[in-house]
Amino acid sequence: MAPTPTTIRIRARMSARPIDEPHRASSPLELLFDLTFVVAVAAVTARLAHDLADGHGWAGVVPFLQVFFAIWWAWMNFTWFASSYDTDDVPYRLLTMLQMAGVLVLAAGVPAAAGEADFGIVTLGYLIMRAGLVAQWLRAGFEDGASRRTALRYAGGITVLQLGWVLRFFLVEAGTLPAASGLPVFVGLVVLELAVPRWAERVRPTTWHPHHIAERYGLFTIILLGESILAATRGVEGALGAEGIGVPFVVIAGSGLVLLFALWWLYFLVQAGEGLSDRRHRSYLWGYGHYGIFAAMAALGAGLEVAVEQSGHHVAASPTALGYAVAVPVASYLALLWAVHALVLATPVILPAALAGCVAVVLAAPLAAPWAGVTAVVAAIAACCVLLVAGTIWSAAVAARRRGQE
Repeated sequence: MAPTPTTIRIRARMSARPIDEPHRASSPLELLFDLTFVVAVAAVTARLAHDLADGHGWAGVVPFLQVFFAIWWAWMNFTWFASSYDTDDVPYRLLTMLQMAGVLVLAAGVPAAAGEADFGIVTLGYLIMRAGLVAQWLRAGFEDGASRRTALRYAGGITVLQLGWVLRFFLVEAGTLPAASGLPVFVGLVVLELAVPRWAERVRPTTWHPHHIAERYGLFTIILLGESILAATRGVEGALGAEGIGVPFVVIAGSGLVLLFALWWLYFLVQAGEGLSDRRHRSYLWGYGHYGIFAAMAALGAGLEVAVEQSGHHVAASPTALGYAVAVPVASYLALLWAVHALVLATPVILPAALAGCVAVVLAAPLAAPWAGVTAVVAAIAACCVLLVAGTIWSAAVAARRRGQE
């Protein structure tokens, strides 16, 4: 039987999609959109890895978090808008392409932003992305009368704040705004950015789909884990180019893979769709909490890259610093993952005591790096996370057995 040709919609009226729309899944356009973020995340991760290898890890953390916020917030804005208003017609696709172009421009500016505190290209990329998003919200406001005030609030809030980002850049460049005040102004703008959705939806909440949102976050999690694998692969190439394969190299590369697999397993222990459906009022905290989770995964990729690379040749960073370059992202990931799970679940899947014990061991492990080596530290962190996965699965099985006997 010949396949049914797809109907291409030239123009469709933009209206809110149903909250309970059956079989809602990520569209091919959303998946393509996500792929542009692979470039941006790879750029910011590679820059952090370079800083770590040179022994300037702490100096690179703040620029990393700043640029990663721009990446994450652009993805967030598109994802939640698309969950409510995806018409998949020609204008919608073209405006999405404009936002994708902005992501690529932002990615091109990552080296200058992270290395020289020059946010010119990043600001330009962010402006392009936001122009596309504002156009989408304006269209929703004019075509969906029921949610007009909400959509126009989004468009107005985003526009004003985007002007704030551009003004910040030019004031810093002109010397009118002291360089030392750049970070406080950045934090202030971030706080206002995070407040826009809450302010806009006080009029009328958007109709985002809980299962669709949960799937979108899961897919981005997989992308970031893939970026960590890519970063570790760059470390493998560096190590092989120096001395070839040795026991430390095999152990640390294998431990890194096991660690990433364990973190993937822990994230997908919970299907957040049902929880978001029952507790929509907690969606802000759940969504915002993922900034830390996603940033931790990207930072872990940088840490693993340098940890693997040092198994083949010398790097400037100390063994303890390299150990913490892996331990801190893992500990942050675990703590924040438990927190966002707790927001949408009646009973957390990961036991708090087990989580606290694992985090404590992970953060203590790098202290042994000067005499045990970075390889042993990474292996210990991976083993701890594997034990947390096994313990969580076992406790869940016991609890299910008890419920079955009642």
